[in-house]
Amino acid sequence: MCSSILHFSRTGAPRYAGLWGEAFHSLCPISIKNSNSKVIGFKTCSLKGGCSTRWMCQLVPTKMGGMRPKTSQSSDIKNKVLMEAISAAAAVNVIRTKVTELHKIEGCNSQQRLANNKEFLSPVTTIVFDIETTGLSRENERIIEIAFRDLSGGENSTFQTLVNPQRYVSNPRFHGITTHMVNRPSVPRMQDLIPILLKYMQSRLKPGGILLLVAHNARTFDVPFLISEFNRCNFVIPSSWRFVDTISLAREVMKMKGPKASSGLSLQALCQHYEIELGNISHRAMPDVDMLSVVFQRLTLDLKMSISGAIERSFPHEELNTNKKKKS
Repeated sequence: MCSSILHFSRTGAPRYAGLWGEAFHSLCPISIKNSNSKVIGFKTCSLKGGCSTRWMCQLVPTKMGGMRPKTSQSSDIKNKVLMEAISAAAAVNVIRTKVTELHKIEGCNSQQRLANNKEFLSPVTTIVFDIETTGLSRENERIIEIAFRDLSGGENSTFQTLVNPQRYVSNPRFHGITTHMVNRPSVPRMQDLIPILLKYMQSRLKPGGILLLVAHNARTFDVPFLISEFNRCNFVIPSSWRFVDTISLAREVMKMKGPKASSGLSLQALCQHYEIELGNISHRAMPDVDMLSVVFQRLTLDLKMSISGAIERSFPHEELNTNKKKKS
């Protein structure tokens, strides 16, 4: 009969062949006879192919004039081999158990990393947007114009509209939008516009993807105004929306370029820095979106920033609510 055990090195330490790609061996006792002696040997057979004979006992002279192993010595050797095999097998079982546990832990960690970074595996739609308002206070002022451009292009890649704030517009000198232009029945109010806006965004969203919404000064102006308007109208900004502030990107670029950098971070200053024709310099939403679309691409080029890099620099709208609570 044959028994399968581990191969031992010269130092006596077991080599756990099954775990490191080597082959296990089968030790089969065979009998070799000649006219003067009789020995017990072991034939070593590799699973990869090939056999070699290894001697496991010594030859001793017998009273019959031949050479044969002593019964007690042969029994001791067999017992020793058996004990070594049992110990080695037990060691293998322990190591296999440990390896299995490690694989399970690693598998869980991998799944957790994927869960934590699922946005990096999702298709991304990048949309540049801009808003115009009746003033600077997000609590007291209202949005009066909004514009979006999907950088992937295609049909219906842009969306723009005036918004009826249902109040007097006191700052037309900044954007050229007067009270008469917006306080009309034909101009949608924000509570009527948000459902339309959500449908538009959903139409641009790829299955299972996220929206990357890019604005200049998004953290302190555009996104806080959106949050305020959504809350006022009892709507929730979808969790698939994430925001990028191009002022933060511009700071990175200017710091990298050093003294030669532009002296300002405004959209107009960045257009001058990149030698982009300003065209219509009035602060209307869609002209600003067109300029920012070009500036954003130049910033990402300077930063050698991929889509995943943009996502790393993005933030969810909940982050601003959390920061506001901390300050309070």
